[in-house]
Amino acid sequence: MKTETADILIIGAGPAGSVAAGLLRKQGRDVLVLEREQFPRFSIGESLLPQSMEYIEEAGFLQDVVQAGFQYKNGAAFERAGRYTDFDFRDKFSPGWGTTYQVQRARFDEILAKAAEKKGATVRFRHEVLTVDFSSGQPVVTARSPEGETYQVKARFLLDASGFGRVLPRMLNLETPSNFPVRGAIFTHVVDNVPLGTFDRNKIRVTTHPEHVHVWYWTIPFSDGRCSLGVVAKKEFLDQYTGTDTERLQAIVKEAPSLQNLLKDAVWDTPARKLTGYAANVKSLWGPGFALLGNAGEFLDPVFSSGVTIAFKSASLASACIAREFAGEKVDWENDYAKPLKAGVDTFRTFVESWYEGGFQDIIFHPNPSEDVRRMISAILAGYAWDKNNPYVADSKRRLTVLEALCAA
Repeated sequence: MKTETADILIIGAGPAGSVAAGLLRKQGRDVLVLEREQFPRFSIGESLLPQSMEYIEEAGFLQDVVQAGFQYKNGAAFERAGRYTDFDFRDKFSPGWGTTYQVQRARFDEILAKAAEKKGATVRFRHEVLTVDFSSGQPVVTARSPEGETYQVKARFLLDASGFGRVLPRMLNLETPSNFPVRGAIFTHVVDNVPLGTFDRNKIRVTTHPEHVHVWYWTIPFSDGRCSLGVVAKKEFLDQYTGTDTERLQAIVKEAPSLQNLLKDAVWDTPARKLTGYAANVKSLWGPGFALLGNAGEFLDPVFSSGVTIAFKSASLASACIAREFAGEKVDWENDYAKPLKAGVDTFRTFVESWYEGGFQDIIFHPNPSEDVRRMISAILAGYAWDKNNPYVADSKRRLTVLEALCAA
């Protein structure tokens, strides 16, 4: 069997893998990326957060993304039972980017992968990882090419950015159940035909079901007159509806009058898809010779569009640790990678849990909000969940609990 070598082998060319490749190429590393699919390929998760722009810039991909012509995004809008509120991410507590883009992930992911190639990374599409062996003291990966040829790669370090494929968690028995209820999503892309002036296309729109606080819809506008549309709910709720996935989604949209009215002229030209039980967790985010990036490690929930930002953050943290390790320093991967990454994930988790319980919804729809608190919340919604200067990051659970009680009073 043919054997190759690489400094870093990355499994997956999605956002985490491509940004990690760009960052590692800036260090001068020999980077090989193996991607099972052929790009462009469909992926859900189209609404970026402004914090993600920092990592796109850090990897050297900013020009590639800016020139792609994606839909500009400056905030998030929320609607529940006729009440509307929005957040402008430029008006936030934390410093940094306040704008970003809403992207068709097929194009976006391909742009990032090509940018990584331009930086000197080798990216191979339709190459599947079959086995991983750490017995020699360094990762040895067996892969298969599109032509069916098997070969081995010996790497100094292995990064798993395989997303929901979760290659290493499956192979190394790292998977552990998420503590979130089993939820599902039904989604599609439509020609929205929303009249000009009736919809702020610069913001993602999140609509809560009028009767069920735990059911919500996303509407993510694109620059070409289309939008991503989906609903998220517990599996039991979604299972009540029959027919094709498109018919099920249309039926649930009809239960939200404001959304139904917004999309009354939409053209449903793409069959809907579904995803169930997406929340995931692992026993550890790292081990000798490897680390898990993004969704390969943990995925919470799509409600605040945090997935890509967490993926980028993990790529940045892991790349910094690799730089130190390759320079001869001893790296404590738990304290230097896993704990810093989890700190921001746990901030998002606190707000996600409060959203589904209804408390955070009461906060954002409060008729007389504190502007200072709104700016702190805006920063978290913009992705700055690692900014410990923000009181709602440093002490998120206690402060959110207090705020919920004040809003309920």
